[in-house]
Amino acid sequence: MSGEPIRIVIVDDHPVVRDGLRGMLAGDGGLAVVGEAANADEAVRTVTAFNPHVVLMDLRMPGGDGADATARIVAAHPGVRVLVLTTYDTETDVLRAVEAGASGYLLKDTLAAELRRAVRATAEGQTVLAPAVAARLVRQTRQAPVEALTARELEVLELVARGATNRDVGRALHVSEATVKSHLVHTYTKLGVSDRTAAVTTALERGLIRL
Repeated sequence: MSGEPIRIVIVDDHPVVRDGLRGMLAGDGGLAVVGEAANADEAVRTVTAFNPHVVLMDLRMPGGDGADATARIVAAHPGVRVLVLTTYDTETDVLRAVEAGASGYLLKDTLAAELRRAVRATAEGQTVLAPAVAARLVRQTRQAPVEALTARELEVLELVARGATNRDVGRALHVSEATVKSHLVHTYTKLGVSDRTAAVTTALERGLIRL
């Protein structure tokens, strides 16, 4: 991003939460909160007005939820990345958000330093999952029969193993970044891991992919 600050829009229907998030991000010259919104419609308008790099998105709001807002934002602004920040961590909520185009999923008990790292990772095109969310997906996987990776999931993982970003993978496979993110989250669940590095390492150890 050529040294410019990462522009952020905060979307949450509670003003005190927005103020708290702004405070958590303040003091870091590499991050700049450029706008706020309290619902889905306002979120879309604010993103259009300020063209942020990252949107911190609440999941459940009146007048349209965060997944709906995410889908609308990603469709209209493919270069904008959405990081969900919520109190809900069910598998249904996580997958629905990611399939809508979210780049990651954090819980509202995230520490300030972790939030700042997650925002930076999201801006760089990485998929970010809160440890508690990843653990829930891992437990879900361990309770169910092990499911094999699909051919497309293996293709995505091989490209990631070679250093490709989500955008690079999308271009190579002629699919959207949202589709790539969805494949990765399903892959994490199937392999019982929480991030792309662990997914690649596990797949290599099992002989699922080759470099």
